[in-house]
Amino acid sequence: MGTALVTGATSGLGREFCWQLAESGHNLVIVARDEEKLDLLATQLRQVAAIDVEVIAADLAIPEQLAQVCVRLEGGNGMKPIGLLINNAGFALGKPFLDDDLDRELYGLEVMVRAVMATCYYAGNAMRQRGRGSIINVSSVAAETGMGSYSAHKAWVRSFSEGLSEELRGTGVGVTALTPGLVRTEFHENTGIQADSVPAFAWGDPQKVVEEALAAARRGDVIYTPTTFYKVVNSVSRLAPRSMVRAVSRRLPHV
Repeated sequence: MGTALVTGATSGLGREFCWQLAESGHNLVIVARDEEKLDLLATQLRQVAAIDVEVIAADLAIPEQLAQVCVRLEGGNGMKPIGLLINNAGFALGKPFLDDDLDRELYGLEVMVRAVMATCYYAGNAMRQRGRGSIINVSSVAAETGMGSYSAHKAWVRSFSEGLSEELRGTGVGVTALTPGLVRTEFHENTGIQADSVPAFAWGDPQKVVEEALAAARRGDVIYTPTTFYKVVNSVSRLAPRSMVRAVSRRLPHV
């Protein structure tokens, strides 16, 4: 089934991607900052799914460590080629831009924008040369809002993914921007959003979100929003006046 590289692999959707890919027979290259968590996940995946798992402990905001991931994506020197890249690494900022620490804001930009650009450059070129491959970039329904730098990062990911998809049209390589809403993972717990403060229908199940994302990539969907509720939210956001979208966004917790 080939080899997939997943960033932000040790928690949330990243971990779910790893398990579903492992169960379908993919070998994995897993990337995250915490080497101890990576090693534990790698051991579990090998034991349960009997696959090969490579570990890259890397902070994607540090150029030298991001370069290690890019070298692996570029391949060669006897390394198994990467047939699927999943750019999942990211985190909620949780504060208005002007109330946050600028270094933290710049760190988010490095992880959620610069690292996506760099990994897609190396993976996209390697896949294009082979004539096959797929990239899933995790964006967000927040990309449709005016909720500060996080939504701006995710809007960039969506737009960038569309452009890259067009560049790769006809090459055998697909690019999908995944735009999930609230999902029951550590990501939204870390924003301070209380599960009981949000209606149950607004929460996505991580297993279902990942299943649908992988199916969308196989179909060649360029932008995919899982769950009916967020499909409606996205459609309304695109059609509504921007002043109305901003007014609603002001009442939502910062991500």
